[in-house]
Amino acid sequence: MKMTAAEALVKIATKEGINVAFGIPGAGINPVYKYMGAIQMEHYTMRHEEACVHAADGYFRAKHEIAMAIASQGPASTNFLTGLYTAFIDSMPVFCVLGQANTTQLTQEPFQCVDTPDMAKTVAKKVFQPHKPEDLPDMLNEAFYLMREGRPGPVVIDFPLNVQNAEFDFDIDSYIPREIPVVAPCMDKIKEAAKMLNEAKAPVIIMGGGCVIGECEDKVIELAEKLQIPVITTYAAKGAIPEDHPLFAGHAGIQCGQPAGNKVFLDSDVVLAIGNRFSDRHTGNLAVYRGDRKFIHINICEQQIGLVFDADLSILSDAGLAVDALLKVVDEEGMKPVSDRAKDLPAIHAQLDRKTDFDCSPMMPHRVFQEVNEGFGPDTYFTAGCGITQIWGGQLQKICKTRKYLPSAGAGTLGYEVPAAFGVKVAMPECDSVTVVGDFGLTFLGEEIAVATAAKKPIIVVVLNNAYLGLIRENQLGYGFEYAVDMPYNQDGTIDYVKLGEAYGCVAERVFTPDELAKAIVHAKASTKASGRPYIIDAICLKTQLCDMGGAIDNIPTKPVQIGRASCRERV
Repeated sequence: MKMTAAEALVKIATKEGINVAFGIPGAGINPVYKYMGAIQMEHYTMRHEEACVHAADGYFRAKHEIAMAIASQGPASTNFLTGLYTAFIDSMPVFCVLGQANTTQLTQEPFQCVDTPDMAKTVAKKVFQPHKPEDLPDMLNEAFYLMREGRPGPVVIDFPLNVQNAEFDFDIDSYIPREIPVVAPCMDKIKEAAKMLNEAKAPVIIMGGGCVIGECEDKVIELAEKLQIPVITTYAAKGAIPEDHPLFAGHAGIQCGQPAGNKVFLDSDVVLAIGNRFSDRHTGNLAVYRGDRKFIHINICEQQIGLVFDADLSILSDAGLAVDALLKVVDEEGMKPVSDRAKDLPAIHAQLDRKTDFDCSPMMPHRVFQEVNEGFGPDTYFTAGCGITQIWGGQLQKICKTRKYLPSAGAGTLGYEVPAAFGVKVAMPECDSVTVVGDFGLTFLGEEIAVATAAKKPIIVVVLNNAYLGLIRENQLGYGFEYAVDMPYNQDGTIDYVKLGEAYGCVAERVFTPDELAKAIVHAKASTKASGRPYIIDAICLKTQLCDMGGAIDNIPTKPVQIGRASCRERV
């Protein structure tokens, strides 16, 4: 039958499971919108093109279903880039559709025309640009395959306007989605891994983001329990093992890491790393990180094997299948617990966990996270972008269910927080969707709160208002200066986040003390359920607090805590 390429794209996307779109219509993409409207696809009109990708990203992280991000051309394409990078580095599949000028004009510098394929190729698994409608079905077939295959990630359809409108013969029944191949491990390598663990004196398991994407967290925990091996997580996998589990040792890393996690890692002799990338924020100084330890690295992406360093044993495999194979070997060989380190974990946490119970006003940021931990239940979803607020969140938030803490882990994107929280709320409308964001971070894409209001998807935004670019300041202090990081207008009234929230149609309140914050969290949860409107909590915090960070996991300096005019060194 005859149909336009625009209609074919919508029908194919629907057949591939796309039910939700986050986008901004425009002249360059309206033919696609015509057919999205014809089937009444669930669509949310965002306020910035970057936010379209972040919302679709958050939707996938919460529900593990792919959503569409769609916008027009030119500036829309350039605005997509940061969202694409955020999804790409964290291995999140997003179906991205952008408008483009007519194919006859691509070399003529027409209005709102940019070379999207060349520009976006480093932040997407692949960019497709069909030049005739007959090209589209095969391109989409490959695109949906690539999004899901191996290490997942976003793809882009750069869709010229004349191709969108062109007709061709196409029968949707002839379109068959491709099967995703299963990457199984080499059993000889699995047996070698089991032998290395059995011979270890102080083994540790690292759960990376690949465990979350591969949905094999429970299997890893089962393996850890059978062998009584402590488990640490990378920041991307925060919550993959509940933080109240007896084998949870903490995070390891030089920024979002926790002292307990770093200690347990440093005391290890064999490391089983599953689904992680050995990113620099996790490893810090590689000579220190590697030490004399032996590493077993399991990853589904061949390019990640040996990218940072060569492990003693590398296993190319789907994380879940590799752990299944390890469990089988453990059972067949009757392996017993290989470590007694678990008994030491409570004492390690008691000694090293950071202090949070500060009672001052304005508040210590650490106390804000204590109240967040106590005020929100285990089914709450949290999004996090970047800055010192993200690092405090990684260090201090207690997450006891997997896929509940959803950070921009690899990119650290300011502006990710609010649209991602909105995407989460669309995916999981019955659950609280909360973002804890810095005052500076809220100025990036904070306007998407208005979308949440209009759509009656009530997110909760907790603003750590310290009127300082805290992480940038801390970096500057390492160079011996401080410049352009003070934002006094945030607390002095020029920016009133309560009035801002009210302008966006949501409910908001400003708090100064821990007691006020605890009450505000109760108000926020009740209000969002009753009114269907978002809620902003503007939490006034002490201005200049430092965060414990360093260049190597064996050297994270304890930074001074400043409360008023007093200064003391405490474990924070």
